[in-house]
Amino acid sequence: MNAFEYTTASSPEQAVALLGKEWEDAKLLAGGIDLLGEMKERIITPKRVVNIKTIPGLDTIQEKNGELRIGALVTLQAIERHRAIRIRWTAIAEASASVGTPQIRNVGTLGGNLCQRPRCWYYRSDLFHCLKKGGDRCYAEDGENAYHAIFGGGPCHIVHPSDVAPAIIALGGRIAIVGPQGRREVPAEVFYVMPDVDPSVETILKPNEMVTEVIVPPPPAGMKSLYLKQREKQSLDFALAGVAVAITVENGICRQARIVLSGVAPVPWRAREAEAVLIGKKIRNTAPETGEANPPPLGYSEDALLIGKRIDTEMIKAAAEAALATAKPMRDNRYKVSLAKVLIQRAIMRAA
Repeated sequence: MNAFEYTTASSPEQAVALLGKEWEDAKLLAGGIDLLGEMKERIITPKRVVNIKTIPGLDTIQEKNGELRIGALVTLQAIERHRAIRIRWTAIAEASASVGTPQIRNVGTLGGNLCQRPRCWYYRSDLFHCLKKGGDRCYAEDGENAYHAIFGGGPCHIVHPSDVAPAIIALGGRIAIVGPQGRREVPAEVFYVMPDVDPSVETILKPNEMVTEVIVPPPPAGMKSLYLKQREKQSLDFALAGVAVAITVENGICRQARIVLSGVAPVPWRAREAEAVLIGKKIRNTAPETGEANPPPLGYSEDALLIGKRIDTEMIKAAAEAALATAKPMRDNRYKVSLAKVLIQRAIMRAA
């Protein structure tokens, strides 16, 4: 890797100041698993690396007024072992436990998992100057695309590698960001951007901003959540497809539902059509505006009170079919359609 300046920040504000105005100038170092990999492969060549591991207060897990607050420096191992998270926000614990190996989870942080770069082999290889690296084409369209997106439609066909992000979105979480203008919170669902907005980035983070915290509201009474993931290897592997589910069932009737897929799109993919099947109403297929301070309440208030439908195997199958109805697989990744359907059905059955 190229030579670089190494410095340590003592506060989020100092880290932001050290980042400068361009991504190429400086990068943040927390767990360092993805950053060091990109630097060794010369995908990025920062002039400065800013160590944020010693910033106080970013490595804590707290419950305040019923909300869960997880610092960006909290390790995935700490999350998966946290008793309250396992009981009340189960999907987040299960998603954290599904990442890599114990050695990786012992070092990898929540902020790093949410902000990691895609694993597309064309992006990671120095043999291809792909669209994401400033080139003029996505090589996956006509190349080897077995692990690429079936939703999103290009121009770049990456899948976002985070397991924890879908769980946080399913549970209505928010992401706290610190920048030169101060602190702001955005719904986790709008933290990620599609490649047609800017193929070179995956999030709304500006060059001199950093994630400091994730805030998750208290789950409604009776809500169950979980995360399921299918991978080629049983350890140290990313999702071929995964699903985070958060649903509330009362006397067999589904009152609230959120379903978010992983491994199938450039962003964690909200399966609103499946949610609509479960709760028996039409849901507008729009996300809250970027920068909104608070996400919509878990469940839906856009149209009317929840109608609710009785959970049965036929309805669960219909929800899975609806979730994948708009999928557009490429030559080698058609298997993801049936795989995602099965995972959705299993997840709903377990949660219900």
